Amino acid sequence: MTTSLNLPEIFNAADHFVDRHIREGRGGRTAIRCNDRSYTYADVQAGMNRVGNGLKSLGVRMEDRIALLLHDTEIYSQVFFGAIKTGAVPICLNTLMRPKDYQYFLNDSRARVLIVEATLWELVAPLRNSLMFLEHVIVTNGPAPASTLAYEEWVSGQSTDLSPAATTPDDPCFWLYSSGTTGQSKGTVHLQHDMIYAAETYGKQVLGVQENDVCFSAAKLFFAYGLGNGLYFPFHVGGTAVYLTGRPTPDAVFGIIQKYRPTIFFGVPTLFSNMLVAEEGNLEGVRICVSAGEALPPDILKRWEKRFGVTILDGIGSTEMVHIFISNRIGEIQPGSTGLPVPGYDAKIVDENMNPVPDGDIGTLLVKGDSAAAYYWNKHEKTKETMLGAWLNTGDKFYKNEQGYYYYVGRTNDMLKVGGIWVSPIEVEASLTEHPSVLECAVVGAADEENLIKPRAFVVLQKGYTASKDLEKELKSHVKGMLAPYKYPRWIEFVEDLPKTATGKIKRFELKE
Repeated sequence: MTTSLNLPEIFNAADHFVDRHIREGRGGRTAIRCNDRSYTYADVQAGMNRVGNGLKSLGVRMEDRIALLLHDTEIYSQVFFGAIKTGAVPICLNTLMRPKDYQYFLNDSRARVLIVEATLWELVAPLRNSLMFLEHVIVTNGPAPASTLAYEEWVSGQSTDLSPAATTPDDPCFWLYSSGTTGQSKGTVHLQHDMIYAAETYGKQVLGVQENDVCFSAAKLFFAYGLGNGLYFPFHVGGTAVYLTGRPTPDAVFGIIQKYRPTIFFGVPTLFSNMLVAEEGNLEGVRICVSAGEALPPDILKRWEKRFGVTILDGIGSTEMVHIFISNRIGEIQPGSTGLPVPGYDAKIVDENMNPVPDGDIGTLLVKGDSAAAYYWNKHEKTKETMLGAWLNTGDKFYKNEQGYYYYVGRTNDMLKVGGIWVSPIEVEASLTEHPSVLECAVVGAADEENLIKPRAFVVLQKGYTASKDLEKELKSHVKGMLAPYKYPRWIEFVEDLPKTATGKIKRFELKE
């Protein structure tokens, strides 16, 4: 199935997501609510145009890269779309990384300008002399150190009039760096039409996002899932985005929901699990919840619906496809499954020779849709391995049942071969989380005394439970009672927490080490 956008030959995404609303009479509608303040689409347009003119005053040209190291505030949309409107290319950087990562991002991308939170500039400042291409630093929400510009002063004198650059639907629009669950991050280049494609397909046809919706994403704007949830899905229809600037703890999330009454709440399985542990909090006003990042265990879905009376749509997306391309549907959920292909996307499961596998067999998931990235920056071989013509190799292992529902069983390099039979760590993890003592867990392969690979589990316990040999035996018996005996974890290690990426994905490669 395909979705035709019929975009004009000259198309600028900033004009579509911001300027269009003013032309069509929605300038007075609330676009953003953040830190007890509200901003209309007219406010966003004025801020966007000031940023665009500010960038032009620095000599920024079309296709120059602009790095964004920002928290989720009203400034994000103005900077993101301000760069795009001039034809420059914003790069959304993870705010939770280390200095060496920022050195890599800024040198790899050759960004000429960095727009950065004052508190985050402290991580980058010591690297200044090693940043080969960076010419200008603009600091927000705090004092501007020497050799940098203060954001408020920089934009204050700029004009609020700006014509969009004459970009085409296939021009570079923005970059996202992959989350790095399997090694070095890759600069993923997206085009001007990619956001509108995802908004028209998943946003409209699965979530049914409308003008009166209020979208709140605990997942941050700096990565693919959060960028759609909190920016271009609501901006596509003239809706409202709500931002949480700080960490999405259960208390903070419940506070935002109580204050702003979002209608769509986007999270990740770990957050949903932690929210279920919280004694207080409700979802009043929320019509649907969305999960991505990791497979949603059926037990969390069941407990969530029982407690809050709201369902969770689980789906899978990727940085390369910009957002979710397989998802469950409202009223058609198969617990434990990732769902069905989103309208506008095709999927297939193949073997190592790229031949389709029968229903029920495990293989590698390929996906096709017009939001796919154009290429990885400076990663020619990796681009060829992953982007197979119209198809993208996700590197995820799946099987499909007779009803056409897709089931995630792990990353290609996470799958375990136990006694010559494939074992999915996701399946073992789902079984463990159904035990009342388990808050969350991760399963990886480990070698036994005969150097044979067996499942090893890392378990975070719920409050009120204490690690012990007896509990370890009980958990092993629990899994044996639910799955084939060879799948049970031979070792269980109780830990305080699990290593995760900023997107909430478990870093299994660290656990393997």
